Amino acid sequence: MRFNGLDLNLLVALDALMTERNLTAAARKINLSQPAMSAAVARLRAYFRDELFTMRGRELVPTPRAEELAGPIREALAHIQLSIISQDTFKPAESDRRFRIVLSDFMTVVFFRRIADRVARDAPAVRFELLPFAFDSDELLQRGEVDFLILPELFMSTLHPKATLFEETLVCVGCRMNKQLSRQLTFESFMSMGHVAAKFGQPQRPSIEDWFLLEHGVKRRIEVVVQGFSMIPPMLLDTSRIATMPGRLAKHFAKTTPLQIVELPLPLPAFTEAVQWPAVHNTDPASIWLRQILLQEASHMASQREATQSRRRC
Repeated sequence: MRFNGLDLNLLVALDALMTERNLTAAARKINLSQPAMSAAVARLRAYFRDELFTMRGRELVPTPRAEELAGPIREALAHIQLSIISQDTFKPAESDRRFRIVLSDFMTVVFFRRIADRVARDAPAVRFELLPFAFDSDELLQRGEVDFLILPELFMSTLHPKATLFEETLVCVGCRMNKQLSRQLTFESFMSMGHVAAKFGQPQRPSIEDWFLLEHGVKRRIEVVVQGFSMIPPMLLDTSRIATMPGRLAKHFAKTTPLQIVELPLPLPAFTEAVQWPAVHNTDPASIWLRQILLQEASHMASQREATQSRRRC
């Protein structure tokens, strides 16, 4: 089919090329032979009067014009998929939908395992692919290549809809044998000790506490950098190192690891974990269904925490 002289099938080819960045993989993705995909590239170049891609080894490197086209084409194809092709009512118990979700190990351990357990009961064929943070997470969202981002709200873009999940606070943790934590931790002690810090993705992004500390002008003496919060506890055992991490995760590990949890000696604010999804998925029944589950489970977590705090006050 042609529209203003453009074969619309070529847009599907261009989208696959932008996603895969490899001619063979892109051809396989949309069930074309490699010669047919090469011909599609030639026609795209002729229509847009741009090379669109250059080769770097086996990787296709998009030109600025191709990058400019990628977002609108992905959005148009997603609208067609969701509004025209996918007209069947979403039935969770019968669906084999795969959701791709970017989130931290903190949210995986303390929150998403609840989601996975619930979905396993209600929709046993639904699958999840949990992805680490990457420098292009926002671009993946823009292209509709991930279904959700779950991260601190202050790190989210303003280009897509979002909803808050729950509030979290930061605590200081160390080994129970660390004598400097047996008394109230002072700011001077906090700064004098070696720290373990989590950084995410490539290139490494600072975690929430690093961002807050830098806002306060505090630069810790970081001795060990790990790839996620859950790798912090092993780096603290039998050492004098300390770390700053989300309170819920610290309590989770303290059940099985000799961790001591203390208050931070400086008033770092609480932060809000939130979920964000592509604007093009806003009316997708499957996305709406999982969003409701995320919000319900987040509400249950918040209620349980409030009940625990209320009992302690009594």
